Amino acid sequence: MNKNKFSKLIAGTMSWGVWGINFNGVEMQRMIENTVDLGISSFDHADIYGGYTTESAFGDAFSKTDISRPNVQFISKCGIQLKTPNRSSTLKHYNCSKDYIISSAEASLKHLKTEYLDLLLIHRPSPLMDPYEVMEAVYHLKKEGKIINFGVSNFTPSQVDLLLREVTVGANQIEFSVVQHQALFDGCLDQLLTHKITPMAWAPLGTIFSVEMTPQKTRILEVLETLSRLYSARPDQLLLAWILKHPSGIHPVIGSTNLERIKAASEAISVNLTTEDWFKLLEASQGYEVP
Repeated sequence: MNKNKFSKLIAGTMSWGVWGINFNGVEMQRMIENTVDLGISSFDHADIYGGYTTESAFGDAFSKTDISRPNVQFISKCGIQLKTPNRSSTLKHYNCSKDYIISSAEASLKHLKTEYLDLLLIHRPSPLMDPYEVMEAVYHLKKEGKIINFGVSNFTPSQVDLLLREVTVGANQIEFSVVQHQALFDGCLDQLLTHKITPMAWAPLGTIFSVEMTPQKTRILEVLETLSRLYSARPDQLLLAWILKHPSGIHPVIGSTNLERIKAASEAISVNLTTEDWFKLLEASQGYEVP
């Protein structure tokens, strides 16, 4: 998959609907337009967001903009089944069957008012996932022109390998930040580099700006305070710059609904940490120097 197809930062929409700030139609339209104006043209969705309602709200709002569909990229995820009033599920579970992947993708197309998804992801790996069924679903959706690329989310290297036997995997959206950096050492990012799979990072700021303080956060914040003066950059920009420095070409998924913070995030692309400063943040997170 061509990494240049997606904007370097991706706008996450999970909090745009009833699970978060609950934009009305006009507010969501303006947020879409302002985000694109800032150079962030890729929008990350999942069918479950807002209890299966946010994609429709976004689709309605996008249809009222003057933005040309080929100038933006729509990402969506499927596979999680929630127990909600508008669904028949009796408990939360996963479904990665051929029929379900196809029906979920087609529902997302309808809700987003678009003829295709630039990227469809399986949201979580299921213990019952059959890679051959996934391949058949992806083949069908691509043949019909309903998806351009296929990928996964929250998959371990072995789970990605399982799918690679049958189908091309173009992306893996994982939790990754200075706080949660396991992917550096568990083979995940190594695999993505090896197979030229696009990494996307959700929760890229980690828990740094949450209320609860931990020894790890204290150490990281101390380093960020020093680096903020050195780079004339905000702490949140430095956290993104730390992710962007990795050679795998990670695309952070920005979940903020605050336009000022989104603008600051877009400016983080120009912050280039030195190698030593990158390791200072890693050391602060781990609590010890590298071996």
